[in-house]
Amino acid sequence: MSLKDQITEDMKTAMRAKDSERLGTIRLLLAALKQKEVDERIELDDVAVVAVVDKMVKQRKDSVAAFTQGGRTDLADKEAAEIKVLEAYLPQRMSADEVAVEVKAIVAELGAKGPGDMGKVMGAVKTRLAGKADMGQVSAAVKAALSGA
Repeated sequence: MSLKDQITEDMKTAMRAKDSERLGTIRLLLAALKQKEVDERIELDDVAVVAVVDKMVKQRKDSVAAFTQGGRTDLADKEAAEIKVLEAYLPQRMSADEVAVEVKAIVAELGAKGPGDMGKVMGAVKTRLAGKADMGQVSAAVKAALSGA
């Protein structure tokens, strides 16, 4: 069963269970997937679905930070609940140590030296770690690896 099919089945389960919060989040996700398919005229595979979910999680994390800063804990809690639902569709994330090891290996492969090579390294890292690691964490690891190089 593809990830998209699993999301559709989860929507049906949430409907039967009358779990309105989970149902709303899954419907938002399915709408985003459908929008991407229509815009690009493609059928999304699991990798593309994970990319869309990852983007939605990042948007919600940014919203949580903004709402918390603005003193709107009610809205921040709602976004945090949506993050929990969405993260169920992401593959197991790499730990910070695993990310650092992978980044160091890529920096060594590319022979990158100094902060000027950040773009080249990030391009390679994104293709290899897409969906497996938080890109904010990856960016920090790349900066650390290049500054120590």
